[in-house]
Amino acid sequence: MKTWQRRDLLKTSLAAGALISLDGWLVLAADLGTTTQPQTAGGDHPEWIHFQKSLIGAPDDPTAWPSFRQALTEWRDAIRQRMNYDDALYRRPDFQWVPACFSCCFLMVCDERFYDHKKGRFTVDDFLNHGIREFGGYDAVVLWHAYPRIGLDQRNQFDFYRDLPGGLAGLRKVSQRFHERHTRVFIDYNPWDTGTRREPVSDLDALRDLVQAIAADGIFLDTMDRGAGEFRAKLDAVRPGVVLEGEGALPLENLHNHHLSWAQWFRDSRVPGILRNKWVERRHLLHQINRWDRDHTAELHTAWMNGTGMMVWENVFGSWVGWCARDRSLLRAMLPIQRRYAGLFSGEGWTPWIPVPGDGIYAHLWEGAGLRLWTLVNRQDSLDKSGGVFILAVNPIPGVRYYDLASGCEADTTEKDGQLLLKGTLQPRGIGAFIAGSANALGADFPAFLKAQAALQARADFSIQFPALSTQLKPSSAIPAQKANQQGHGMAVIGPAEFHQVVEMRIRECGFYESQSEVGHRLPLHQPITFEFDVRLPRYAIDLAPVTNSDYAEFLKASGYQPKHRENFLKHWHAGEPPAGQESHPVVYVGLEDARAFAAWAGKRLPSEAEWQYAAQGPHGLAYPWGNEMKPGCCNQGEAGGTTPAKAFPNGRSPFGCYDFCGNVWEWTESERTDGHTRFCMLKGGSYYQAKGSAWYMDGGPQTNRFSAKFLLMWPGLDRCATIGFRCAC
Repeated sequence: MKTWQRRDLLKTSLAAGALISLDGWLVLAADLGTTTQPQTAGGDHPEWIHFQKSLIGAPDDPTAWPSFRQALTEWRDAIRQRMNYDDALYRRPDFQWVPACFSCCFLMVCDERFYDHKKGRFTVDDFLNHGIREFGGYDAVVLWHAYPRIGLDQRNQFDFYRDLPGGLAGLRKVSQRFHERHTRVFIDYNPWDTGTRREPVSDLDALRDLVQAIAADGIFLDTMDRGAGEFRAKLDAVRPGVVLEGEGALPLENLHNHHLSWAQWFRDSRVPGILRNKWVERRHLLHQINRWDRDHTAELHTAWMNGTGMMVWENVFGSWVGWCARDRSLLRAMLPIQRRYAGLFSGEGWTPWIPVPGDGIYAHLWEGAGLRLWTLVNRQDSLDKSGGVFILAVNPIPGVRYYDLASGCEADTTEKDGQLLLKGTLQPRGIGAFIAGSANALGADFPAFLKAQAALQARADFSIQFPALSTQLKPSSAIPAQKANQQGHGMAVIGPAEFHQVVEMRIRECGFYESQSEVGHRLPLHQPITFEFDVRLPRYAIDLAPVTNSDYAEFLKASGYQPKHRENFLKHWHAGEPPAGQESHPVVYVGLEDARAFAAWAGKRLPSEAEWQYAAQGPHGLAYPWGNEMKPGCCNQGEAGGTTPAKAFPNGRSPFGCYDFCGNVWEWTESERTDGHTRFCMLKGGSYYQAKGSAWYMDGGPQTNRFSAKFLLMWPGLDRCATIGFRCAC
């Protein structure tokens, strides 16, 4: 059996910039002596350390901390020398904001807290005020725009920014207001978006132009751990201080030109570990995020003990994953300390693993500018017999006073055997901080800072209940019941009927009918999922075919309808008239309100999701309107590259004689829901168009009768699409 010389192995591996790989983990030996078997991921052997490639786990044994810390310091020096590391970008004045960008909010631009669709305006101040009250404020926001809606038509990721309220000029005003409130603005780049409309320039140039147009401060590189090398020069040419933030583990060789990165799903050791990139470059800022978790203390601990940041993300692509009161309280307590002492957290005076007697409480030390600051965490899930009380022994310095920053008061101290003992209390999974310094080093405003910290402590709430939201279905407009038989008026009369409705969706991160989604790690993405309901339908009538361009033109002429927001309204029409030769095609580029307006004018309404599906599948629950298999010549499958006449496929009629239920265009249903953050509606039928090249695109192509697509709503200019039409019911 092979013998592993742990001390030599550690120093040799670190000095060479290489590590032992076992089962996808990098493994380091921690202490002196020998062992016969290295411990791989998931093991609890205290003599071995395992860590992911961007988070270095710590030894369990405190006696190993000094030697391990020294080995890491030697490795840092060696790796910087081997890379010929150049920190020029970190020294540039226009990037000095980065090390203090601790709190970043992942913001869905369609979130009702950020955009008031009733008033038709962005609510930047309300959004930021809520962030201050609940999370301690945001240093930056990521304006997330396209996914999970992109792919429904040919609009690309850049079009989604252009089609936001007010266009790019309006978005620049939003960015300006964020800047006035001292908040940086990031845009999002989706490199996988290659199957929609292509820009006349490269993606890098399109991003550069977008940064310039809206005065953005950074680019979040979705699904990318790094950006292309030529990014830097292009961004510097249009705006100073624009940063790149990759998703996941940024390679060390790109540390010099990427100021930030995501620390998503990084697994820490029991003893708080070290973020590799932060250890190598102290000014590099990472944002911790486990976006589907309801307990964020692991991320908060990692951020706190590494002097780095957090991503606040509750609206996850339309699914609600709210933060509990405890986690919000922890972040509120952390951020003022991190911001005030950003220079310490980005400086060279970092000493990890300061011994604290007792179980589960750990400390790091940060020194500089005449100050010493200790960050502490309690890894325990419940109070032990000590009640969370701990003692931190420090070397006393004459003229220095000690303060408990988490509680906002002077520290409880005693002297013993030449050391000063700082006494504190930590809640389970809580955080703490002590600071030591002279009055001059602490600053004249330090008493006011302490008072503010005490106020935060007074309102701290350690309850851990998930803050659930209720998703409400908007009631349909009250349209007088139609007494006449509509069979001869272009409608099919159906029911009354009782049926077992089976709805199929593709598992996507936007979730399903309720806002509390079980997607992410809990369900396999992109796989089908079904929902079943017992439905009772009263007698109703539904249009035999979708509303056509000529039908809508008649409505406009008779009603004089003018939408409040005209952006993209009937975008495909010319001079107020339908495209020549497409009069009988389904009308598109109409939003939900535009469809409702037509229905009300006609004395009708939009069909419910169940009414639409029953009319398409009939009493026998057919997979397609014409039968249980896809057949050529029964629907528009995209061969023509666009829409076709609404009655072009008589062989594709449903059991009730209705046309065009499959392919051609998606159809609105009266299924609008909201949880107070996300509005959405269910689309049925599929369309002729299908974006190809990425699983992240929204569903396209013809769909079965069962299939429903969750469509996130924002405002008419974005909701109007080239592939969505409607039919009416009554």
